[in-house]
Amino acid sequence: MAANGMNNDATGRNGLAKIHTEKRADEVCHDDSTTPMKAQTIDELHSLQMKKSAPTTPLNGIQGPFAEEERTKQQLQSISASLASLTRETGPKVVRGDPASKSATPRVVSHHHHHHHHVSPTISVSDSSLKFTHVLYNLSPAELYEQAIKYEKGSFISSSGALATLSGAKTGRSPKDKRVVRDETTEHDLWWGKGSPNIEMDEQTFMVNRERAVDYLNSLDKVFVNDQFLNWDPQNRIKVRIVSARAYHSLFMHNMCIRPTAEELENFGTPDFTIYNAGQFPCNRYTHYMTSSTSIDLNLARREMVILGTQYAGEMKKGLFSVMHYLMPKRQILSLHSGCNMGKDGDVALFFGLSGNVSSGTGKTTLSTDHNRYLIGDDEHCWSDNGVSNIEGGCYAKCIDLSREKEPDIWNAIKFGTVLENVVFDEHTREVDYSDKSVTENTRAAYPIEYIPNAKIPCVASHPRNVILLACDAFGVLPPVSKLTLAQTMYHFISGYTALVAGTEEGIKEPQATFSACFGAAFIMLQPTKYAAMLAEKMQKHGATGWLVNTGWSGGRYGSGSRIKLAYTRKIIDAIHSGSLLKAEYKRTEVFGLEIPTAVEGVPSDILEPMNTWTDKKAYKETLLKLGGLFKNNFGGFVAHKIGEDDKLTDEILAAGPVF
Repeated sequence: MAANGMNNDATGRNGLAKIHTEKRADEVCHDDSTTPMKAQTIDELHSLQMKKSAPTTPLNGIQGPFAEEERTKQQLQSISASLASLTRETGPKVVRGDPASKSATPRVVSHHHHHHHHVSPTISVSDSSLKFTHVLYNLSPAELYEQAIKYEKGSFISSSGALATLSGAKTGRSPKDKRVVRDETTEHDLWWGKGSPNIEMDEQTFMVNRERAVDYLNSLDKVFVNDQFLNWDPQNRIKVRIVSARAYHSLFMHNMCIRPTAEELENFGTPDFTIYNAGQFPCNRYTHYMTSSTSIDLNLARREMVILGTQYAGEMKKGLFSVMHYLMPKRQILSLHSGCNMGKDGDVALFFGLSGNVSSGTGKTTLSTDHNRYLIGDDEHCWSDNGVSNIEGGCYAKCIDLSREKEPDIWNAIKFGTVLENVVFDEHTREVDYSDKSVTENTRAAYPIEYIPNAKIPCVASHPRNVILLACDAFGVLPPVSKLTLAQTMYHFISGYTALVAGTEEGIKEPQATFSACFGAAFIMLQPTKYAAMLAEKMQKHGATGWLVNTGWSGGRYGSGSRIKLAYTRKIIDAIHSGSLLKAEYKRTEVFGLEIPTAVEGVPSDILEPMNTWTDKKAYKETLLKLGGLFKNNFGGFVAHKIGEDDKLTDEILAAGPVF
């Protein structure tokens, strides 16, 4: 830099502006030099890159340098016990950390302070007892990203920062492969038989599958272990441990369950429920009760779940939901397949609805996500004496045809930390094409609930003021909104109606009525009437009103009428929330005997009474009777079960159905 004042004109060579530098006493313009690097090799340099982190809370009064070691030892012993094979009678030797990182030296965990008499093992020592199983415990999303991208085919970072991954051959749940152990615990409690989601298996077969799953997990170099919670109500939360072979499954559950603080992890102790996800490994089809290579098995007495032959992550989420449907009612807490939100003034609403195919979903997610209200949760809740609490720590949203305009909240939640399942993206830009169904139509995103800006954390609220049952009626005969009596609410809750449109491609197809008890028959464990009786009792006690909202067709069935505008449905929901709809004038419809308002602000009055909107009144009458018949036919299955102490409620509920 030759600017020592030799040529003082303002331009330097070639007419360029001259560079001015100050003359320094030490003749150095700028000194960047620091003390030399400690590291001698690139590996040493890498080792300086990350600082150690560990929870800082003391372990139950043990302080000093041994506390951390003691904590780790207890944790590893607990995990080793979880992974113990019942035939071999010991758990694997487990160590912390990724075997690929050089620092993870195997530390043998002693099992000496389990003072029980050792029976001679059924199977003599095998090679597996020489092996360490590396445990990757409660990894952070960033660590799980690295594991997935390094070791799992089909894992990529999308342009929005979400982790795109594949669930293998199964891209949805396999309800026909789900089994529940029938034993003295469940024999009399559970709903068995026709219409029930519970297909039985025996204890012995469960143990065969458990052994298979545990052996598979123990044979791996490393397993992922998540210790987390279910249910935001601190008095009634459940501790779950998920042992899985894939980083994707670990990240999925990290998002979907409630994430413990470092302090809560310290004192986590023994889990209340454990999932063994050996989904890459099939079950043995020669095993009794098996009908395919896939098996999802629940043992409520042992509080364990085993997954073989499916890598679809939703099996874990919904498996735990089934468990909650069993455990919570035992504590007089109602478990609900519903969305829930809360107004600025604290009024709480529950939303029930079946998720249909995308073109005719009932709108449960869309309507419970409302910018003017706080989101408590989108899918699974508990209603206890304390009010309502979300069971989960995240949302599992469908993303087929997702757009920024229609669902900005979900769109914006798809960022770093989110799992994108089975989506298709551009090879170069990594931009996701949400309309592409090449892998499956059931593409999904799993993200922590705090990714939704108006989520209320912790996800708890007071008692609901409104219970909204959503139906997408493709027959076009149910009113856009009706106010229900308590008995009618029970009737429609047990029915769980919506109508889907079968194959919309060629010509007009007949709508198909779907009934799913309690709006979630695939996950309930007890008789549907038991949940209904609890719902009635809670609604009565806390003065909640039931509503039936049709988000489907008007002016004719699918093909001749038109879908009720979302804007009108939103106005109806607003009027329910504000309480103004309670003050409206009502009149009663025939057949279903529903109370319908004569006016709702912002909604054309003529559409409130379905008959007005049909040009062919005779066709309307016929379709109405047809739907009434489908309801009656479906409800026949529940007549045998008495509801309430003296059966009085059963008669009331039956009378609340369609009358011809």
